[in-house]
Amino acid sequence: MQQTLQKVRNSVEELATKINAPAESLPTYGRSRDFAHPHIEVDEDGLYYYVVVERGVELERKVTPNLNELLHWIFKNVSFTMACHFEFQNRIEDKDFRRILFSKQEELLGILNKTWREEQIEEHHQILKRNPFDDASLLRSTYCRELRGKGLSEEEIDFLAYKKYPKK
Repeated sequence: MQQTLQKVRNSVEELATKINAPAESLPTYGRSRDFAHPHIEVDEDGLYYYVVVERGVELERKVTPNLNELLHWIFKNVSFTMACHFEFQNRIEDKDFRRILFSKQEELLGILNKTWREEQIEEHHQILKRNPFDDASLLRSTYCRELRGKGLSEEEIDFLAYKKYPKK
């Protein structure tokens, strides 16, 4: 089992190098760091487990016999974290933050595996079908905070915010 965990770690580190993934975004191996930080387990049958624990409570446990699938799960999370940081550093006030975030995550996954990129593009497409881009959301949110500070009711705040920054 220890050899198999080392094999996973080596594969993860090789891929992480390709996208300059920060070490703190990578999972731990064989034990949980807690705080919703993923860790990897391997059982005696060679099954791989992607596990997320927060405050001692297991939030997620996915299992696969396929190393490539495990690596996909790992780098879907790593690329999302990296894309969030990138978006925050490059935020455009009048653009839905997901425009930059989704694009960056797709770019990072594409460097690692074209299939992973295509699957992520499709997932983003499904998200956007349910929740389309809203380029005024950050402006509206900032304005809502300002209106709350003036003591207006939530109903008044919504009315004024959507009047000033309508959903397009």
